[in-house]
Parts: sequence; structure tokens; C-alpha cells
Amino acid sequence: MQDVKVWDLFIRLFHGSVAILFLANFFVIEDGNTLHSYLGYILLGLLVLRFVWGFIGGYHARFENFAPSKESLKEHLRSIVLREKDVHLGHNPLGAIMVFNLLGSLTLLCLTGILAETDMFWGMKWLEEIHEFLANYTMLSVAFHLLGVAWETKRSKINIVKAMITGKKSLPKY
Repeated sequence: MQDVKVWDLFIRLFHGSVAILFLANFFVIEDGNTLHSYLGYILLGLLVLRFVWGFIGGYHARFENFAPSKESLKEHLRSIVLREKDVHLGHNPLGAIMVFNLLGSLTLLCLTGILAETDMFWGMKWLEEIHEFLANYTMLSVAFHLLGVAWETKRSKINIVKAMITGKKSLPKY
């Protein structure tokens, strides 16, 4: 195995911070609590930084370098069905789709939370329901993300969790 640097410090800190903030707001802190709002604002700030980093960050952090094409997605799905090994230095195509899904759902979650606190939308039940739906959708996405990481770690024999912690993927030497 050879260690290859993939995830920079910002990506790793962003990933961990977002996970903590989202899970704290989902499970621990009551909706309507001031701390819930503050953590939501911090989360939105981190998302803004991530979007900027997606254009100016390192190679594997840039959206253009991991956005899947139809061909790469088809090839990845084919390798899964045929139980062939396909190693990706950064995100695999399904992982990249999940990244975009999570970034989008978290952003919408934050924006609906902020809107719900404005005078214009204060107390609007429909907006609270959208916010709650997005929180549940995001949690479901997190669950699928974790299952995908576990499954891909088993399938590829590459410890993806360790890579997110250390920034380095241990890849087989060819």
C-alpha cells in the first residue's frame, strides 16, 4: 500500500465540523433555541467557505475535479455490478453525487431556518415544515452516506474513514 495525500486540512476540518453541528442541532438542541440558530449560522458560514474552496482549493476539493460525468458514473456502476475493483483517488462518482446532495440539502436547511426567523416569515407553518423535512432528508442522506462509506471501504479495501482523518488514502501499489 502507498499513502497518497488526498484531503487537505480545510476539507477534513469542514467535514468534522459540519457533522458535529448538524448532529448537535438534530439530536441535542431544541428547535427554536437560540443555540440552535447560532449553530445554524455557523454551519451556513462553513458552507459558504466550502463553496469558495470548491473553486479555489486543492485539486481534490475542487468541484470541477470530482463532478461525475455520465460515463464515469456508468463505469463505476458497472464495476459495482460486476464486482470489479475500481479505485478512485478522490471521490468515486456516487460519493461525489452524495457530496453535492449533502451540500445542497444543508444549504437549503440553513436558508429555511434563517427565513423562519425573519419578520416576513415568522411563525409560517409551511416554512417550518419545509425546514423539518429538509432536516429529516439530510439525516437520511447522512445515513446513506455512512452506509456508502462502509460499503465502499469493504469493497475497495481502502479505509475511507482513516483517509478523512489523516488526509491520506492508503492505495494498493500497482
